[in-house]
Amino acid sequence: MSNWPRGFAALVAAAGLGTASAWGADLPLHTCRLQGLEHDAQCGVLKRPLDPAKPDGTQIDLHVVVVPALARQKLPDPIFFFAGGPGQSAIGLAGTIEHLSSRLGARRDLVLIDQRGTGHSAPLQCDVPGPDDAIARALDRAHQVEALDTCRVALQKLPWGDLRFYTTTIAMADADAVRAAVGADRIDLIGVSYGTRAALEYLRAYPQHVRRVVIDGVAPPDMVLPESDDIDGEAAMAALFRDCAAEKACAQAHPALAHTWQAMLASLPRAVDIADPATGQSHHLTMTRDAVRGIVHPALYSPALGAMLPYAIEEAAAGRFNVMIALATSSLGAQPTDLSEGQHFSVICAEDVPRLPAAAGPASDQGAQGLYRAVCAHWPRGEVPAAFYTIPKSAAPVLLLSGGLDPVTPPRHAERVAQALGPKARSVVVANNGHNVTAIACMRDAVFHFIDAATEAEAEAVDMNCAAKVPRPLAFVPLLPGRAVAATNDPKRFDDPPPQAPDATPPTTPPGMKDAR
Repeated sequence: MSNWPRGFAALVAAAGLGTASAWGADLPLHTCRLQGLEHDAQCGVLKRPLDPAKPDGTQIDLHVVVVPALARQKLPDPIFFFAGGPGQSAIGLAGTIEHLSSRLGARRDLVLIDQRGTGHSAPLQCDVPGPDDAIARALDRAHQVEALDTCRVALQKLPWGDLRFYTTTIAMADADAVRAAVGADRIDLIGVSYGTRAALEYLRAYPQHVRRVVIDGVAPPDMVLPESDDIDGEAAMAALFRDCAAEKACAQAHPALAHTWQAMLASLPRAVDIADPATGQSHHLTMTRDAVRGIVHPALYSPALGAMLPYAIEEAAAGRFNVMIALATSSLGAQPTDLSEGQHFSVICAEDVPRLPAAAGPASDQGAQGLYRAVCAHWPRGEVPAAFYTIPKSAAPVLLLSGGLDPVTPPRHAERVAQALGPKARSVVVANNGHNVTAIACMRDAVFHFIDAATEAEAEAVDMNCAAKVPRPLAFVPLLPGRAVAATNDPKRFDDPPPQAPDATPPTTPPGMKDAR
């Protein structure tokens, strides 16, 4: 989900910081500077038991950052932000959060928690592979599973390495302990991707402490991520083929894109030569169907990157996979690099994989389902309460946001969740956007008005019509060799004459200057 995941954002950091004594004794805060933040923040550590049933047992350090509100008279309900993945560090997104939105931070503190297992909170990160090994893991399922098995063994040797205690339910108990420590009776929740599952679990378990909820890219607790990932990824590819056929220039350049895609997949496995986009080093590899699907999937998260896919598919069909590899690298390069694989699989292996359909034939070993079945076969599984998979009616207003082209959390999930949450839930779809619609400026404004509204009626009435005006980017058309030629889908060609005022007179050429040659 993360491939995740880039986060929504909300608040600016501030001058005029509060002192540590203003907060709970269990969470002493000190002034700190974070990369990407323009102002000081307040950082602290909350001690939490690794095993909730053993409060005096092994303790972990839960790292917390409070980005103080700008206003002197701030409002009492801070905003808690839940990152995606699972496995992203919320604190690591602090700079992105400040950059994307400054309005929400004017009157409300923002609280960022590195969820247990992520960032600095009992981290469960695997090794960072070198360039050669990274490509091998990306293209070879067995190599990837072997690396994750090695990582699991290493993580289990850590003092906090009992991987059963990193479920969403336990993490949200941590979040409520932070709420109590900062002295807030009610809080606002913002979650993106997997963070929406976290927000829904907090809303279920602690409804009395929730004022407003915004969830972007809805991943409900009963979603069964590996199964949904395969289904929704195929649907996103079908939408790409459909939209290419409807766009004149794309249809002319790629007249049978869906057929080309299927024919290319049918030709696999095959040996190919590719150049590492980062180093230029040549690699001789075997390309498989699973590898190609995994390479293409990240680009579908963003329609701007997805606009390159028709060209990349045509190149791959001709045996040239460099464009596809470079596109995947660009997609992943835009994502945070501190994803905690240990926390990711501790969550998914406990909450999703047990609910997968029974394995049935070779197809069960392919796609996301095949990867998670293989990794989770030996991964310790935490206990998940049955109530975790329920979504009760919400007494607080909930705004659910989805991108119509999202390959991992499309609108079908949000619509089902909104119905379960009841009349105070509102689902908004940005038809031509992918994953993370709060990256769109007008949607950030809508989120601000939803949270900032003084009454629930005003929050529920916020205008969200800008969602319908977002276009899908035109398909990429490469430059023609030899001379600069305008793309056929460019609405304003570079060789068009410049516009003139109605009363402008044509320029005159002095005698003898008509042709200097």
